[in-house]
Amino acid sequence: MALLLEKHLFKMPPVHHPSRSSIRGHRTSKSRDQMKAGSSKLIVTSQPIHMVSTMSTHNASVHPAPGSFEDLLDHIPLPRWAIYAIFGMGGLIILLCCLCICIKCCCKKKKRQKKDQQILFKGLDGKTATALVQPDMEDVDYGSVKQYRGKLLYSLEYNATLSELTVGIKQAESLKAMDLGRSSDPYVKVYILPDKAKIFETKVFKNTLNPFFNEQFTFQLSKPALQKSTAVMKVFDFNRFTKHEIIGELRVQLCNIDQNHVIEEWQDLAKPAKFEEENLGEICFSLCYVPTSSKLTVAILEAKDLKSMDLGGSSDPYVKVQLTLDKRKWKKRTTSIKKKSLNPYFNESFTFDVSLDQIQRVNLVISVWDHDAMSRNDSMGKLFLGCDSTGNQLRHWADMLSNPRRPVAQWHNLLSAEQVNASLGLKKKIPVPSKFKENNLLKKHFK
Repeated sequence: MALLLEKHLFKMPPVHHPSRSSIRGHRTSKSRDQMKAGSSKLIVTSQPIHMVSTMSTHNASVHPAPGSFEDLLDHIPLPRWAIYAIFGMGGLIILLCCLCICIKCCCKKKKRQKKDQQILFKGLDGKTATALVQPDMEDVDYGSVKQYRGKLLYSLEYNATLSELTVGIKQAESLKAMDLGRSSDPYVKVYILPDKAKIFETKVFKNTLNPFFNEQFTFQLSKPALQKSTAVMKVFDFNRFTKHEIIGELRVQLCNIDQNHVIEEWQDLAKPAKFEEENLGEICFSLCYVPTSSKLTVAILEAKDLKSMDLGGSSDPYVKVQLTLDKRKWKKRTTSIKKKSLNPYFNESFTFDVSLDQIQRVNLVISVWDHDAMSRNDSMGKLFLGCDSTGNQLRHWADMLSNPRRPVAQWHNLLSAEQVNASLGLKKKIPVPSKFKENNLLKKHFK
């Protein structure tokens, strides 16, 4: 029986298993037939049809791209609040640095405005440079009344028929004490600028701060000269063995006085001016700079109304032309000497090699000297031009730089040597020991 069953099983036909594609095709064909057969049985509804996705949700979540900001934050071993705090502190530090830089730049600009402006001419384009010119320093008031120095009663009277100006020194009150005993020995000097031909002095009053002078002094002044003159009254403290100390001064412009009436008034003493406004004469010269060849040409043309230095009322003037570089003396040339003349005519030119970089740091010093054969030469007046100069001198220098290859001539008033030297501020040379000089001379001699 068992053998019959095994034979029967082995003789059964093989079972056919349909593939997935055939099943799908069969289903789609069957569904098409059903749709064709039952198309009349379709039900149309007005309700929206909701499509339900049967896809698994574990694949729908989007993973962040590798290297994103959030991924970077996740890798930092700190809590989020600490990371945000660090970023906030960093941004605050950057803002504070920017604020400090802005404040520093503003402070630098203010300091530059307070200092004497130094103009650096970077280009020579032929345009005018009047906008770069500093204001003239002649109008600067040196007399600031920060410390009370007392007051002075004076009088002014002008006689037009005799061309005489009478200056009266009446009295002073509450003068500044200059001695150790809280007192002073005051006296007054009176003179007229710019000529300063005569200087008068009052008597000295001992140990008083309220002296009564009651003295008058007469000056010969024509009407045209009166309009350009200034009466100067300086109060000094007398010292027998040391230099007399100045207490204060008054300066009255004579062009403002009434010529028909006597003027008598009190005025507070002011701090004395640093330099006197003397009439030292004028000088005319031309400047020409050629940037391509780096040549600076200075032509000394003439001078007029120079100060008489000799006993005979004349002078023997010559002109010294000097260049300074970085506040140090550099090059020097001199003109010929003109004997016994206060209005000399030179017409001499000098050429210096100055590069475009050096022209921004160089100063030109023009000085007039009186030649003496038996004694030391005397200075008659001085001035300097360059980026450190002011007024007409700076304007002349700027015109030269803005007009290359073209000579620019101009008249200039001479100033005192003390005033120009103080403005220049030249660096002093390092003193060389005498033994070192002797050794160098011996080496040169035996070479």
